[in-house]
Amino acid sequence: MSNQNSGASRTYVVTDRSKQRQVVGYYCLVSAALALTDAPGAVRRNMPDPIPMALLGRLAVDRSWQGLGLGVALLQDAVLRTQQAAEIIGVRGLLAHALNPQAKAFYEHHGFAASPTQPMTLVLSLKNPAMD
Repeated sequence: MSNQNSGASRTYVVTDRSKQRQVVGYYCLVSAALALTDAPGAVRRNMPDPIPMALLGRLAVDRSWQGLGLGVALLQDAVLRTQQAAEIIGVRGLLAHALNPQAKAFYEHHGFAASPTQPMTLVLSLKNPAMD
């Protein structure tokens, strides 16, 4: 929470009201930049180096809530908030760093493209987000 308090990131939390507001899922957003050489082709077109991005710092769902659509809902919310930020400041896309092949597959299923130089770094273009 120190990053939240310092303004370095913003964290969004989902709680289970039936269990004394137990946290069941969360994600955080951080401003970021991506080197032009690390961006998929469609993302780097006509962009400066580095490319202004938002970073999905972490997206997690409690094991007992996995498979119920909460992860997708959190991702959709993150994309929506990033699109809203992009109306105010320059943001080309949303970055995610997959921790494992399952997470990578999740992001790719939802329209993210892998970096040509860092395959576990994925990018969702805000120009044509697949999450719409």
